[in-house]
Amino acid sequence: MDPGVLIFLTSGLFLGWALGANDAANVFGTAVGTRMVSWASAAIVCSVFVVLGAMIAGAGPAATLGKLGAISTLAGAFMTALAAAIAVYLMTKSGLPVSTTQAIVGGIVGWNLFAERATDTAVLSTIVGTWVLCPVLAGVIAVVLYKLVSLILRRSKLHLLRADAYTRAGLILAGAFGAYALGANNIANVVGVFVPAEPFPDIVLGETLTVSSQQQLFLMGGLAIAVGVLTYSKRVMMTVGDELGRISPTAAFVAVIAHSIVLFMFASRGLEAWLAARGLPTIPLVPVSSSQAVVGAVVGIAILKGIVGIRWRVLATIVLGWLATPLLAGVICFFGLFFLQNVFDQVVV
Repeated sequence: MDPGVLIFLTSGLFLGWALGANDAANVFGTAVGTRMVSWASAAIVCSVFVVLGAMIAGAGPAATLGKLGAISTLAGAFMTALAAAIAVYLMTKSGLPVSTTQAIVGGIVGWNLFAERATDTAVLSTIVGTWVLCPVLAGVIAVVLYKLVSLILRRSKLHLLRADAYTRAGLILAGAFGAYALGANNIANVVGVFVPAEPFPDIVLGETLTVSSQQQLFLMGGLAIAVGVLTYSKRVMMTVGDELGRISPTAAFVAVIAHSIVLFMFASRGLEAWLAARGLPTIPLVPVSSSQAVVGAVVGIAILKGIVGIRWRVLATIVLGWLATPLLAGVICFFGLFFLQNVFDQVVV
């Protein structure tokens, strides 16, 4: 393997680390914030299932992201991913659950501007549209699920200790599903820009098994996300799970399930084929914001319960972070490409 390839891939791995550090909060932040699951347990479960999701179901969103900007040079992909990673890291350092999807989209648009390539407005509109649809859909699903779960709990009349044990188990299972959905949907943000460049040769194992360049990228990206979860996710977990608004363990379970369903819907090729076969509108396979999904779910539940539990100042700060992230990533990418091309004489276009 060419060592130069690994050097260029470091920015994607850095972005994966930043995504894990930031977006693990969306999977387990509510569970950790309610003290139902320890941070260590949450980090381990999240790390395992995020890698599985990336490897098994990450191809669909990656293909759509590639249509936004087909970056065919490793140096260009390096700077695009690095710009997104820096933007996410700066927001993570501030304790804000920002959108890695918005960061990589901002970076790709910055590359398009530098390369004087037209941005596919249809694809961009689809992706940006999900930035509005994602939190709204998560909020609606969360409200329906919360009412359903509350009804089941009232009718079951479980003993308090048994209900507590079931809730803990439910939060861990929901977190595992959420981590899988996160890996499947957001691996495109981490290494999607490197897919067109095909940096690795295929690995042939025996007569029937071939590990493609894309699968190798997804594995490396998934492991980078896992490292981010294990090393730097605790602060943002507490922002989502404790500072945005105090919610009950039941509401925490519902929020994670709603978030996970939304991410899975936008990553599932099987669901897309099922809808298409029945003549129904399909759901675009795009990387959506895990942060927006979980915040939308938490806010939806809070509105259902009377909105008094929402800390609006924290919510406003989070939304401002969402707006600033793609702009920051785009600017960093544009000037970074200029630096790479004119100082280090790299081919970035």
